[in-house]
Amino acid sequence: MNTDGLIVFTQDLVRIPSLSGEERGVAARVQAEMETLGFDRVWMDANGSVVGVIEGSRPGKTVLLDAHIDTVGISPGAPWRHDPFGAAIDQGALYGRGAADMKGALAAMVHAAAALDRATLAGRVLVSASTLEEVLEGVALHAVMDATPPDFVIIGESTDLNLSRGGRGRAEVHLTTVGRPSHSSAPHLGRNAVLDMMRVIAAVEQIALFTDPVMGPAIFALTDIISAPYPGHSVIPSICQVTYDRRLLPGERKDEVLAAITSLPALADIQLQAEIAIDAYTAFTGATLRSEKFFPAWLLPEDDAFVATALAALNAAGIAARPSAYRFCTNAAYSAGIAGVPTVGFGPATEADAHVIDEHVRLDHLFAAAKGYRAIIEATLAA
Repeated sequence: MNTDGLIVFTQDLVRIPSLSGEERGVAARVQAEMETLGFDRVWMDANGSVVGVIEGSRPGKTVLLDAHIDTVGISPGAPWRHDPFGAAIDQGALYGRGAADMKGALAAMVHAAAALDRATLAGRVLVSASTLEEVLEGVALHAVMDATPPDFVIIGESTDLNLSRGGRGRAEVHLTTVGRPSHSSAPHLGRNAVLDMMRVIAAVEQIALFTDPVMGPAIFALTDIISAPYPGHSVIPSICQVTYDRRLLPGERKDEVLAAITSLPALADIQLQAEIAIDAYTAFTGATLRSEKFFPAWLLPEDDAFVATALAALNAAGIAARPSAYRFCTNAAYSAGIAGVPTVGFGPATEADAHVIDEHVRLDHLFAAAKGYRAIIEATLAA
């Protein structure tokens, strides 16, 4: 494998801003790289995701490697030491937005797949550079998998070069209290929806959540609050809505998540509505992706055949990987959590390297990730 070429490709990707819905430039660069490296087929789907195929010499299973190409933005005034779109290399690490999450992993996947010896493969390899993951986990990947159904999936989100066999899910929960407006000089004539919501928040914060021995506790995190009318000029607010980010554990269902709130006896006198958010986003192609924001958790048994094969392949390649699980939500919420396709996660950098100031990926991690992807593919599709 050409490590210099891998570095240059990663730098090119990092230098192209690619917020969710604005990934056109990165998608074009990925497509060009796949074509230059000799992928057998390359195309861009209706959502802007780029898919490349490497065909083995014999029929067999299909392995799909997926990495998203959208990133979060740069917080105003954030004191980066390195230009977030400069892709500078400093002391063995490549810096820039998306370096860890997850353009480095994508570059490693593309170069690992291109370096495969087709004569030794029974089956095919797909590399998917998917869009809009930062806002709708798994929705763009769903379309890729519908078009080219895989038997196994490798998610390239950061694992510190360990092997994730599961991951938390995510739900966006909207809670709304409905009060009664009145003039603020006579608040007793109305019912203040904000005061009701304060009681709701206090009660929600006391809900006992489950803990999973592999991926840790479920989480309820309050992320925003708004009231109406706003501004409230001399008016008692009649509506208040909050959003909770609910991190899910395997087996949790949306009806249970909502019922845990609405069934609280302390809130019986409050007019409370609880629902899972539904949102829509427009891809750079013009396509609209719409989804309920409930992305389930997933977990494969430690003795699962694909987990065992991947773990053995990594260790045989000199990568001292151990079983782990993602603490955040990934595209595997669809591939494993909904579609039920055997899925593992493997990638450079750590979870803590994502979405931060001076985001970076170590070059030794980048090279090891490419080596690891190749090892897992070869072990899974051995002719």
